[in-house]
Amino acid sequence: MSDMAMLRIGILIAGLLLLAAIFFFGRPKKPSQGRRLEPSERDNARVEPSLAGDDAAEHAANYSDDNVSQPELGLAGGTPVASADSDLGKRPSQDFDKIISLYVAAKAGQVLRGEDIVVAAEKTGLAFGHMNVFHRLVEGHPERGPVFSMANIMQPGSFDMAHIRELETPAIAFFLTLPAPMTALEAWEKMLPNVERMAELLGGVVLDDSRNTLGRQRIQHIREELRAYDRQHEAPPLTKTPRW
Repeated sequence: MSDMAMLRIGILIAGLLLLAAIFFFGRPKKPSQGRRLEPSERDNARVEPSLAGDDAAEHAANYSDDNVSQPELGLAGGTPVASADSDLGKRPSQDFDKIISLYVAAKAGQVLRGEDIVVAAEKTGLAFGHMNVFHRLVEGHPERGPVFSMANIMQPGSFDMAHIRELETPAIAFFLTLPAPMTALEAWEKMLPNVERMAELLGGVVLDDSRNTLGRQRIQHIREELRAYDRQHEAPPLTKTPRW
């Protein structure tokens, strides 16, 4: 099996785990989560079942607010890129009905290095924040949530800034969750050049959600798909009051 085929299989598996983690993490947090019960409370408390070996649930737990560390971004001897804010890039609503994803993959026999990813993210305007991944935010309105986000395809999907110089990964994933803080087509038109620029800076290749090289025909298909999404979700026209 070729190196590219192995890479596509790896990206497929990691992508599925990443999307599953986003789904589980996006669900509202149970009030009792993160608090250890005293023995007197445990007898009366309802115990939630858990599935042993459920990788998606395990990865989602790694993203939980209680477990997110807050290191300062930046490389030793350099200027910090940003501060890791656990709410920066958090969606106002956890409900979404569509995900558009792209990947920047290393060329055959190569890897993407963490230090280079951080520098490229800074150059392309991405901010490090919620879930310990990078986000593109609406300029001047970060409270609206991310236009799109960038994660590592290696488990658990986040970037550990304390060990960023040691990170090597075959690819990074960009995902646009809809509805976004702008129209779907506008969000796509911001994500695509950002992904292409990241690929240029990292010496990688852009792959679509099927792990194939992103081409013009696929780009046009995605644009048409997102135009249809925007038409379907636009506000209905106001009904005129009949004159009597």
